[in-house]
Amino acid sequence: MNLKDVLDTNAIVANLKVGGKKQALSELARRAGQLSGVNAREILASLLERERLGSTGVGMGVAIPHAKLAGIDRPIGLFARLDSPVDFDAVDDQPVDLIFVLLVPETAGADHLKALARVSRLFRQRKIGARLRGARGKDALYAVLTGSETDTAAPDTKQVASQSRAS
Repeated sequence: MNLKDVLDTNAIVANLKVGGKKQALSELARRAGQLSGVNAREILASLLERERLGSTGVGMGVAIPHAKLAGIDRPIGLFARLDSPVDFDAVDDQPVDLIFVLLVPETAGADHLKALARVSRLFRQRKIGARLRGARGKDALYAVLTGSETDTAAPDTKQVASQSRAS
C-alpha cells in the first residue's frame, strides 16, 4: 500500500494551531468529516475510544490515531504538522507535533493492519520526521509523505552533504 492511496493534499494541514491532544483530535475529526461525509462527532468518538485503550503517540514527536468507521468504503488518511507540540501521552513521554490519522472501513481486516504498519514504518525513519518538520507547505508535506519529493520539500541534509562531497 502506498500512502497516495489513502492521502491527498486536501487532507494535509501544514501548521495546525491547537492547545492539546483532544483539540487536535477534534480538529482532525472535523476535517475528516468534511472529506469522508461521516459525522465529525462520530469520528472523534472513535478516535477518543481508541486513545482510551492506549495512547497512539508512538514516539519521536509522532502520533498515529486510528479508528474503524461505518460509513467509509476505503482507508482515509489525514496529516497535520502542529504549530507547537502538545502532550499526547506518547510512549517516550515527548510532546507530539506530527499527527497522521488513519480511518478505515469498519469491515477492514488485514487491510487496516497493513495500512497502519505502512504509516508506522514511515514515521520510524528519523529523516522523515526531519523532512516533515522542515517542509514548506501542503504540497511539500505531501511529497515527503508519499515519497514523491520535489524541490518544494526540505532536503535530507546527509544527502545534500554527500552530493556536495561528490561534486
